[in-house]
Amino acid sequence: MLTRIAGLTLSVIFLGAGAMAQEMQVAKNASCGCCAAWMERMQAQGFDVGAQNMDYDALYQLKVAAGVPEDMMGCHTARVAGYVIEGHVPSAEIRRLLEEAPRAVGLAVPGMPAGAPGMDYGGQSEAFEVYLIAMDGTTSLYATYPAE
Repeated sequence: MLTRIAGLTLSVIFLGAGAMAQEMQVAKNASCGCCAAWMERMQAQGFDVGAQNMDYDALYQLKVAAGVPEDMMGCHTARVAGYVIEGHVPSAEIRRLLEEAPRAVGLAVPGMPAGAPGMDYGGQSEAFEVYLIAMDGTTSLYATYPAE
């Protein structure tokens, strides 16, 4: 019971008084360690994270069906509040997306850039971008993260 209370307290801190944790479902390959690390980051930021392990072919088909352009694909695909979150998107950008609520497919960080959430180990960091995926499949720059 104490763990549950602590988890709820953290959710209130991150989400604001009276808010409930936002549910997030992540599709990933079972052997992907960086996906698990990204999920841990999202949990630490107050998301209620669940996972579904898939083989690579099924995961690719899920990405295509969800409207993720091939050049925007990362290693895992999440759903939160009807949006697709592709790859190592920082929680701040997910929160911004949920707050602004644009008519869009969702957000993507293509590839696996060092320094992105879940890829931030070994002291290496590279600049990366977060893209907004429009309903028609086009993309636009949503946020930029410099190398540190």
